[in-house]
Amino acid sequence: MRRRLLAALTVFATIAVLAFAVPLCSIAATSRTQQLVLGRSGDADWFATLAGAATTTGDTRALAMEIDRYHQLYGENVLVVDARGATVAGIGVDPAGLGVQTALAAARRNQYPADVPQLMPWSPATVVIARPMGSGVQVDGAVVIEASTTDARADIVRTWGIVAAGALAAMVLFTALALGLARWVLRPLAELSTAVAAVTATLPTPRSTAREATMTRRHGGPAEIRAVAESFDAMALAVADATAAQHQLVADTAHAMRNPLAALIIRLDSLEPVIPAGAAATFRGATAEAERLTGLLDGLLTLAVAENATGFDPAGCDAVQVAEDRVDAWHTAFEHAGLTLTADTPDRHVDTAVPADILAQILDVALSNACRYAGPAATTTLRVRATGDHVTLTVTDTGAGVPATELDRLTTRFYRGSTATTGGSGLGLPIAAALVNARRGHLTVAPVHPHGLSVIIELPAGHPA
Repeated sequence: MRRRLLAALTVFATIAVLAFAVPLCSIAATSRTQQLVLGRSGDADWFATLAGAATTTGDTRALAMEIDRYHQLYGENVLVVDARGATVAGIGVDPAGLGVQTALAAARRNQYPADVPQLMPWSPATVVIARPMGSGVQVDGAVVIEASTTDARADIVRTWGIVAAGALAAMVLFTALALGLARWVLRPLAELSTAVAAVTATLPTPRSTAREATMTRRHGGPAEIRAVAESFDAMALAVADATAAQHQLVADTAHAMRNPLAALIIRLDSLEPVIPAGAAATFRGATAEAERLTGLLDGLLTLAVAENATGFDPAGCDAVQVAEDRVDAWHTAFEHAGLTLTADTPDRHVDTAVPADILAQILDVALSNACRYAGPAATTTLRVRATGDHVTLTVTDTGAGVPATELDRLTTRFYRGSTATTGGSGLGLPIAAALVNARRGHLTVAPVHPHGLSVIIELPAGHPA
């Protein structure tokens, strides 16, 4: 992956550098070409002026002297011809040359001179620059200069060398930055891969066969990413197997212990008539503990079933109807406990996607806790509200409540609040929370001011069967 990342970054850096270097080199060559053409065109105009004066006076000695001095100073050849093409003065220029003849013919016809091609380091050693001689539309001859491109090409090579050196330095800098960036990006991945591989090596081989089509087999990608994905897949399968094994262990243990406990309770019941009066209290305590253990196993079985439930059930229910039924069912128990239970259901129908028996089981947990722990003279209210795509059921009491530090732990297995003074196994709210979560809902426990407790159950809305 490091090689691929470096290659990608290097390619991008090369494109960026070339995007600046190539236009810069082209601009430098064009600028030097224009400088040469403008300079030699000005010289040709000067010779044309001198040639016009010499033609008028008939004395070409001054013109010849200027051409000779120019040739010695710049090393460039000059040719002056009259309107008929006859040589007036010149040095070093072959009038029969193809390029010279074409330039002279165009200048004598007073045509616009052809553009000089942009100079390159490999361009010809000379270029031909021609200018007409005369005034206005009358052409009395032409001047041709064979301009040397040696200095211009040397300047272009020098400029290109500077640009190339700058581009090379930029590439070195970009490569160093790319290497550092690649190391910075991949170092955590390498460490993560090593750590995950070490953890995966300690895990048992996953037993799940239905999930063998892992992400690494469905997708490609760099070897490092595939290795991390494969390790995470193995960890996920191992965790899934461990969770399933844990749930199965709880269910199997509860099932295995229920029958001996039932037999024990039957035997204790059969022994009751022959228990001496002095041991009756101990006998009743033993029977109560056996019954409590049976209830605890039943709770574990219910919790295992609730935690293994997934998705939505095909049937929903009317939450208002279920709430009113549970209030009616618990009304007598609340009266015997000296408590008040009311229902607050302003809507006639509130549909939820949860089946009636599951919703009743969830509400029974909350109402049972309120009946058992709210305290004397407390009032419990079951409210049902429809809020958009959700149905909210709230069981609120005005009892003693629970300390704020214990609220988050009430849905933990076997945890009982400090205010719970009677019975209970600490599995009621965890079972209700598992049933709610399995149906994509949410259960929270919140305090009520000035005192009391509220169990808030949010479930998805739906349509009853």
